[in-house]
This record gives sequence, structure tokens and C-alpha cells, in this order.
Amino acid sequence: MSIHSRLNKLFYTAPRIPFDDGSKLVMFSDCHRGEGGWADNFEKNQGLFFHALQFYYDSGFTYIEIGDGDELWENKNLSEIVETYKHIYWMLSRFYRKNRLFMIYGNHDLEKKNPKNTRCLGTYFDEQKKCKVSLCPNLRFHEALVLKHKNTKSEIMLVHGHQADFFNYNLWCLARFLVRYFWKPLEVIAVNDPTSAAKNNKKRISIERKLIDWVEKENHTMIAGHTHRPVFPSENEAPYFNDGSCVHPRCITCLEIENGYITLVKWAYLIKKDGTVYVGRQPLEESRRLPIV
Repeated sequence: MSIHSRLNKLFYTAPRIPFDDGSKLVMFSDCHRGEGGWADNFEKNQGLFFHALQFYYDSGFTYIEIGDGDELWENKNLSEIVETYKHIYWMLSRFYRKNRLFMIYGNHDLEKKNPKNTRCLGTYFDEQKKCKVSLCPNLRFHEALVLKHKNTKSEIMLVHGHQADFFNYNLWCLARFLVRYFWKPLEVIAVNDPTSAAKNNKKRISIERKLIDWVEKENHTMIAGHTHRPVFPSENEAPYFNDGSCVHPRCITCLEIENGYITLVKWAYLIKKDGTVYVGRQPLEESRRLPIV
């Protein structure tokens, strides 16, 4: 199946999430939550992410994770990741209980498409209560979702983006083997994985071109992840957006939809003139009106 046909199939079979100009949605991807060890790229940004989750929950946003939320190529057990980032999953469970949580799997957490592999998300052990409590029971993970505007014909495709990456989609078992047993040990001495779209500019550009080609031919808006590079097109460019990642060296990025506008946002540790460090939210581009197409 061609990449174009693959994306078409996902678009027409994906669950629809209705939204309108009063909706508040935030989209993150590529958190790559690990087990807290030296190869865990999320660990340094977990404070930023937790603070952002609190902000979006309190502000009434719906949280949508567009793949690679957990790092299941370098790590074998989702339960150990949940235990390491129990506070993160506790925050996600608050969204879940309010029906404000939607999850997409990517290539690094492809195992989540099988409900048997996500049973550990049903409960967790609460240290204060000294017993197991509900977390996100029966949480479903999708390969794609579509935002459907209630008042127009506009639909926005949400997909991780690895579907346009031959090695990480068609040969994902081999890619996982290489990451887990070869590139992970080399990462500690700063040797980059050349098969990763996030660390190989030539490959990233190639993947983006394939996704943009679908956007242009099908006349739909797309929001993706996978490449780790935030993309916010101008008015005269194809409406392909990318929310970036949560493993940038000094920040995390996401896309917000609020009051009918989409905004690319960065969360980072900022410093006031008196030297006080705080977590700040910074729009990176001027907001664009939705629906776009």
C-alpha cells in the first residue's frame, strides 16, 4: 500500500472528535517517557510537562497525545514507565475522568494498539492511601483521529506521521531492535541514530514532503509529530502542522486550538531580572484562524 493510500485509509476510518470555535484542545507528541535512567530524554523536561498539564487541565482544555508518548523501543515494560512517571499519569487520569483525553500511538509505542499491553494503565498504587486506585481503565489508543468541525465541513487529520517513514513503519521491528540494543548504548556518548527522523535532517525533510503531498492532494489539514520539528505554516503554505516534541534540550512544544484559532506554543524555564526561575508559556507564531480548509 502506498503512503498516500495508507493515509487516506486512516483518514476515512479514524474516529471523529467534534469541535467548534468554543473548544479548547492541546496537542503534544513525542514525550518519549522512559524509566528515568540515563537514556531517558523526557526526564529533564518532566517538570515543564507536568506544569503544562496542570495549566491545561485547570483551563478546561482537552488533551490529545499524537504518538510516542512512551518510549517502548528503548524500554520493554510500560508498567515501569508508569511507575516512574506516576505523577504524570495521575494528571492524565484527571483529563480521562472528564472525558478530555485522547491518545494516538506512534512507532515507538506501537504496542499500545493492543489493549492487552495497556492493562497496567487501569490502576496504580497510591502511596498515601496504601492501595490501588483507578488510573485510566480501558483507555483506547488509536492510529489516527480526525477533528470534525461542527459548523463547517472542515476536518483535521491527527496522525503521528511515521506512516510516511518506510524504515520506522514497514521495518519497525528491525528499527526497534537497533534502537534497543545498538543506538541506546551509543546515545550516552552522543552518537545519533541516523535512522531517526528527529536526528537526520535529510530524512525529516523527506517525511515532511510526503505528508505535505497528502495534505495538498486531499485538501485537508494535518497535525502530526514524529520528526520533533515544530511546523506552523503561513497562510500561503499547505496546512501541515507539527507540534514538535517534549524532548527538546531546553523546552517542550505543543499546539493549542482555542476560540477558533491554532497556536504553536513553547513551555520553558525562564529567568526574571532578579534571577528568579519560573516556568513560562510563550507563543512561537502568530495564531491562525480555524477551520483552515
